Amino acid sequence: MYLPTHFAQPDVDTLHALMRAHPLATLVTLGAQGLDANPVPLIWADDGTPHGVLRGHVARANPVWREAAPGAEALAIFHGPNAYISPSWYPSKRETGKVVPTWNYAVVHARGALRVIDDAAWLRGLVETLTRTHEAGMPQPWAVGDAPPDYIARMLGAIVGIELALTSLQGKWKTSQNQPAANRAGVVEGLRRRDGADDAAMADWVERAARP
Repeated sequence: MYLPTHFAQPDVDTLHALMRAHPLATLVTLGAQGLDANPVPLIWADDGTPHGVLRGHVARANPVWREAAPGAEALAIFHGPNAYISPSWYPSKRETGKVVPTWNYAVVHARGALRVIDDAAWLRGLVETLTRTHEAGMPQPWAVGDAPPDYIARMLGAIVGIELALTSLQGKWKTSQNQPAANRAGVVEGLRRRDGADDAAMADWVERAARP
């Protein structure tokens, strides 16, 4: 990933926070047929290593778990909020006209060797963890035990576990850090006026990036 210094996000806790908040990753693997990319919800866990571990599952019918080279490095890409940035929001447009459009975004690239886990007990534990995590904010959280045991057994038989023991994390926060304060303020105002969900989130990120 092209990563200018002023867009680099080196704080590991911040990277983990984005991964937890936006768990649907693009999992990129290399197999006999070349590169493959799959959207996979992944959960980050602290296993005592510097970068942690990612765990998830794919459909047994998905060939990725068979075709990815055993032990080969895989890349999980997590996307935070993103937004188009109009040059009309910059005060410097009126002063010099020397401005162009851009796109703001935040991403984390997580790398590690892909491990396939075809074990019913491990998968049930993973599914229970995923369920507790993502159902936590629901008025009536669903639990694995709410479904009939034989049905859950069949569903677990239809998936395969995957795990990435992470060897590196790289974060890129492109949040107008390279703009002067007046232009950053214009970006925040423009994003809030447009008022989409990602626009509002990116406005918050631009404001945070401007703080000392």
